[in-house]
Amino acid sequence: MTEETPGFNENEKPEGPSDATTPDDAAKAAGSADKAGPAGPAASGEELVEVGLQAQLDQAQAALTERTGDLQRLQAEYQNYRRRVERDRATVKEIAVANLLSELLPTLDDIGRARDHGELVGGFKSVAESLETVVSKMGLQQFGKEGEPFDPLVHEALMHSYAPDVTETTCVQILQPGYRIGERTIRPARVAVAEPQPGASPKAEEASDEESGGPDEG
Repeated sequence: MTEETPGFNENEKPEGPSDATTPDDAAKAAGSADKAGPAGPAASGEELVEVGLQAQLDQAQAALTERTGDLQRLQAEYQNYRRRVERDRATVKEIAVANLLSELLPTLDDIGRARDHGELVGGFKSVAESLETVVSKMGLQQFGKEGEPFDPLVHEALMHSYAPDVTETTCVQILQPGYRIGERTIRPARVAVAEPQPGASPKAEEASDEESGGPDEG
């Protein structure tokens, strides 16, 4: 005869807590929690990365602006240097040409005197004209004419006299022509000048008054 344990029935299941969950339910709940994750810390990390990238972009733009300014300043300095070099080169060339032509002025004076005396003939004439053509192409210009007003900047007075037919100091004779290259005077024109005779102007005024009927009487 089998003994039975009092109070235990095979058809009855032990009672447990009514809110207990199965292992599958626990796994699903954990997966959902992992997917959701902590929202606060993740959002803060993305903001920090964005701020860092913006700072790097600002720094790169500032460096680009600075390098662009340096390049512009360097380009301006180079342009100024080129203009200065070209100006200095032109000045040196002009001085060199002026020095060369200054050495030829006595020869040109001899040619001028020979022409005035009718001695510029034959082969000598051809050579003289060729030389004058060459110096003209190099920019040499002759100046100084009789009858023009005396200008101490371009004329050198070697002789002085008075003349009744002039109203101002006038070049009445060109003793040696002057020469220039552009605005640079190589040699002033050496001239004889004449001034109005003293007292000529008052007499001219009296003659003018007589012709007009004299001064008005009150």
